[in-house]
Amino acid sequence: MTTETHAQTLTKTPDISIVIPVYNEEKNLPLLFERLTAVVDKLDRPAEIVLTDDGSKDNSLALMKSYVEKRPDIMRVVEFDRNYGQHMAVMAGFETARGDIIVTLDADLQNPPEEIPKLIAEMDAGHDVVGSYRRNRQDSVFRTLPSRIINLIRERITGIKMRDQGCMLRAYRRNIVRMIVESGETSTFIPALAQFYAERPSEVEVEHAARHAGTSNYNLYKLIRLNFDLMTGFSLVPLQVFTMVGMAVSAASLLLVVYMFLRRIFLGPEVEGIFTLFAILFFLLGVVITGLGIVGEYVGRIYQQIRQRARFRIRAIHEKN
Repeated sequence: MTTETHAQTLTKTPDISIVIPVYNEEKNLPLLFERLTAVVDKLDRPAEIVLTDDGSKDNSLALMKSYVEKRPDIMRVVEFDRNYGQHMAVMAGFETARGDIIVTLDADLQNPPEEIPKLIAEMDAGHDVVGSYRRNRQDSVFRTLPSRIINLIRERITGIKMRDQGCMLRAYRRNIVRMIVESGETSTFIPALAQFYAERPSEVEVEHAARHAGTSNYNLYKLIRLNFDLMTGFSLVPLQVFTMVGMAVSAASLLLVVYMFLRRIFLGPEVEGIFTLFAILFFLLGVVITGLGIVGEYVGRIYQQIRQRARFRIRAIHEKN
């Protein structure tokens, strides 16, 4: 991007917005800023970078503010009053972004910023959502194997096809982003929701690197929570499966009652088998508790939606003006 283009960016609405959620990424931000601005400077159209600080406890916010001072022509920072989670940070970036094409990217540099033009080219080909899948994924088997299994289960249950749901390097057309924001959902999985709204989705292969510094902010609980949101937010299959399991268990229980009744008639009272009965009882209790958990997930989503609380609160937006 030339100096003349920089000057135009100051007054012209950007064509491209790059939205990045940030939480405790002070060790990654300097290199991210260097590489990302280099990519933006090479684009042949106006662009902006929107960083959302998701209540970071380290020096991330101060660094981001300094980047606004260094590059006021392209940098904007959304500051949350506390931590709301990655997807709400992306949602705030969506609400703030001004471009017709909105690209999302993680701050850990596992998805190289240099791959962004590849997604933009695919968008220019007429697609409204462009996902990505990672080549030679640089994660441990404890992350890659569960991810493949979950991808398969999610596609079977929801019918939403994404080759790599965990890759956040994605591009969306403005109208898709508007529908995502207007949906008002408090617990959602943005890539899946975008695929649901898309008319001409596409996917491209991108490079993947090991995390530049620090550790992932996603622990096992957050990953499980995310996939619960995905399954219950896009399908009733979990409820339907549990209903069928309940019917099968009820039928098996009826057969067991008939069998035990006949034994009592022909063999008389028995003490043997009491531990087997306890095992069956505990199994049935487990089925009931699992069912309550599934129903609770759906009821919880309804509760979160009808209480109509703000999904997040923006303390300030740091930008040139």
